[in-house]
Amino acid sequence: FPLVSGLIELLQAKEILKRCMDELDAEDIPFNPDIPVGVMIEVPSAAVCADLLAPHADFFSIGTNDLIQYTVAVDRVNPHVANLYKPTHPAVIRLIKKTVDAGDDQGIWTGVCGEMAGDIRLTPLLIGLGVSELSVSPKILPRVGQVIRSLAFSQCKDAAVEALRQTNSASIMDVTLSVARQCYPDLLD
Repeated sequence: FPLVSGLIELLQAKEILKRCMDELDAEDIPFNPDIPVGVMIEVPSAAVCADLLAPHADFFSIGTNDLIQYTVAVDRVNPHVANLYKPTHPAVIRLIKKTVDAGDDQGIWTGVCGEMAGDIRLTPLLIGLGVSELSVSPKILPRVGQVIRSLAFSQCKDAAVEALRQTNSASIMDVTLSVARQCYPDLLD
């Protein structure tokens, strides 16, 4: 479910889904009754409440484009403020970590979609934060796959711990870029 901001919205959406399944069942129309139900974490309130959402979801998918924009209150396509749109803003990184941890506590996986998922400079950081899946376009999938195969989880985990200690976007980018340069310098632009 997209743009969920809190538990009540998720429960309402799940109730609508249940009613639709009941209608299909009543009409003998085949469907998958065990379809996994996920929550898009795209607004800060969803990330902050991820521990409340996780017991009612089968997975989380962090929509980074919206999460960054709403967290830092910057329209990324507005040329007057686009320079303030930072995927490595400390608040964004902390919200991702909070979401992953809430999912882990409930035994559900957390994926990332959006531009961050395909930015190979950030792959070590996302893996280190505990992200289970990166949703990328087919065009860049081979490159991201090659990057993932070149990384050691322990190295990514250490980088994430260090990144969470940082107080600004540039320092967080430096931490993740250090791992990227060490592990796959030939793939960086």
